[in-house]
Amino acid sequence: MSSGTAAAKATFWLLDAPDSIAAQSHREPDGTGVGWFDAQGRPHMRKQAIAAYEDAAFAREARELCSRTFIAHICFASTGALKPDNTHPFEQEGRLFAHNGVIEGLESLDAKLGEALAVVKGDTDSERFFALISREAAAHGGDLEAGIAAACNWVAASLPLLSINFVLIEADELWALRYPETHELHILEREPGRRLEHASSLGARILSEHGAEHPLVVIASERLDGDPGWRALRSGELVHVSASLAVRSRQLLSGPPAHPLTLADLGERARASQAGAEAAAGGA
Repeated sequence: MSSGTAAAKATFWLLDAPDSIAAQSHREPDGTGVGWFDAQGRPHMRKQAIAAYEDAAFAREARELCSRTFIAHICFASTGALKPDNTHPFEQEGRLFAHNGVIEGLESLDAKLGEALAVVKGDTDSERFFALISREAAAHGGDLEAGIAAACNWVAASLPLLSINFVLIEADELWALRYPETHELHILEREPGRRLEHASSLGARILSEHGAEHPLVVIASERLDGDPGWRALRSGELVHVSASLAVRSRQLLSGPPAHPLTLADLGERARASQAGAEAAAGGA
């Protein structure tokens, strides 16, 4: 989530919405993480290898945290042990990152990273993918979007993958990619002036004043409330949200990956994690 020039809270989508992060964690129980930035632009993370609904600190912080950008992730682990180092989001170069999908061929990815592999603290494909983006951004003179393009094009052409959907935030900017069409990714550009509201088919109503007075842009793997403004990203679409909440998109990748994976190609653990995500996306 990005709130532009004014810091905001993310309570509605973290806790209160019918399909909030806390609600989704009943399906994705292996880890919970929240990342944000303080008033000085310094990144912070709070993550545990337990489900959000079981984590009292997650609920407390979800109501108290205030930031211009947020990133939150719940995990059904596909690779690596269940420990904080393998729990999203990840921090590198003052940026925070979360990924949904599976990338295989990690020996080739490690070889591509070379010395940059030293920044990877855990065992996941996701953190390695982030390290490649960081390395490529540095190689392009600090141009993050150029680094994203170089890293994603190389992965799509070189490694077996199911999905490389990701969200990446800095203190005042946000990037998100959907690729390929395996898992959905949605964007909501919300104007101020009305309450956040959802009415379910069962008659339950959720109301929140958070965000009513400020514009917001929210990226999520599925629609989190009943707002009609949610839009699904296209496969290969990269979205950038600037500090002023200007939203720009480009077609970064076209066509299928060179080495596409299906659920049938995955090991039992990875297949279970991604099958849950596919079911959620399909019902969004």
